[in-house]
Amino acid sequence: MGVPTSQVASAGQRPAARDGNARRFIVGIAAIAALGGALFGYDTGVISGALPFMEAHFGLTSLGEGVITSALLIGAAFGSLIGGRMSDALGRRDALLWAGAVFIGGAVAVALSPTVPFMTVARFVLGLAVGSASVITPLYLSEIAPPRIRGRLVSFNSLMIVSGQLLAYLLNAVLAQWAAWRWMLGLAALPAVALFAGLFFLPDTPRWYISRGRQADAARVLGRTLPAADVPAELARIDHARSLEADARRGAWQELRTPWVRRLLLVGIGLAAVQQITGVNAVVYFAPKILASTGLGTGAAITATIAVGVVSVVATAIGMSLIDRVGRRPLLLCGLAGMTVALALLGASFHLPHSPAVSVLVLGLMVLYMAFMQATLNTGVWLLLAEMFPLRVRGLAMGAAVFVMWMVNFAVALVFPVLLDAVGASSTFWFFGAMCVLSWVFCRRYAPETKGLALEDLEHELRRAAGE
Repeated sequence: MGVPTSQVASAGQRPAARDGNARRFIVGIAAIAALGGALFGYDTGVISGALPFMEAHFGLTSLGEGVITSALLIGAAFGSLIGGRMSDALGRRDALLWAGAVFIGGAVAVALSPTVPFMTVARFVLGLAVGSASVITPLYLSEIAPPRIRGRLVSFNSLMIVSGQLLAYLLNAVLAQWAAWRWMLGLAALPAVALFAGLFFLPDTPRWYISRGRQADAARVLGRTLPAADVPAELARIDHARSLEADARRGAWQELRTPWVRRLLLVGIGLAAVQQITGVNAVVYFAPKILASTGLGTGAAITATIAVGVVSVVATAIGMSLIDRVGRRPLLLCGLAGMTVALALLGASFHLPHSPAVSVLVLGLMVLYMAFMQATLNTGVWLLLAEMFPLRVRGLAMGAAVFVMWMVNFAVALVFPVLLDAVGASSTFWFFGAMCVLSWVFCRRYAPETKGLALEDLEHELRRAAGE
């Protein structure tokens, strides 16, 4: 007897239904986990609008501006180390829960700060959450995403970072009418609550479950992102890679002594430094100050900064669409070349006499620089750091690389306002242009290509390329 028509139809719908369920599951995970990226972006971007009012309220000098701005960044540097270790010990999801709780408390403390020392300490604590999220979120997304969309999914975190910055710029422009800088800082608590609550509904990653011997949990998560027929092979591949690592080395610190892993770590640290030494956060933190130096008023400068946020979001979306097709290295090299040209022109523009036209020119060149930066270097570096390290040391190695990233970020934020007053905007931006040239040489020589490979296959390829 033939199979009933209804059963045939039902069987035919199952693959489509599974694909739809997998898509919804992955989108849901990305939407919740990437709130960590949005908070990262908001808390780093909001200071640009709050600083002019804090300067008047607290009587800040240029050094004081640098200290308050960079306090969050030194906290983020240590938070990246804590986040890397916590993600290995507790799991990616539970470590993000910890970061969400600190985001909530830190945002409230910063908004209520009565003095500069209190503000500095509160921003340091908030930085612990920012740094932890900067490591854990891309790590979580890279390990839970199927290989075919890993680049886009991890890059979604970059999109959320710049979206958080844009939200900060928009709220800054609105609240600047009332000089409501405390509200600018405190509103970060709202998405932090959403992150904390949403994480209770997410699983951990298959790779972390397997590293703890929880194969059933890993299979359950893989079954929601892959066709059922592919789950056993994926489980075997992850488990095999873990077994090889466990047999070869005992402990993450010992693994870092392996020559090919140590070389990867040094490349990762170099990429992290490249992302910051090329000047992106000088623009993110101090765009209104830069525009005000061309003769623009405070309110107009804060409003004009919205253009930087809008272009950053659009450029990041473009980078997401390209990164799995073009590859990581070509995007890095193209972006650094474009950034060099934009910074050279930006430095030259400060030799022109102050006028509304010059203010528009400076804003346009800042936007051009940010477009190249966000579409290529920012997207590519975060993705590479989430992909390029072996499982056993992934959290530790990424934490170390991001620690360096935040330390360089801290140095730039601390020195930039002082440097701006001491040598002028022109020389400062030409310095960043020179750093772009050196970074291009470094990326051409050392940046790996990770496009299209499963994380375990990628590990094998990188080990083979190192001759081991």
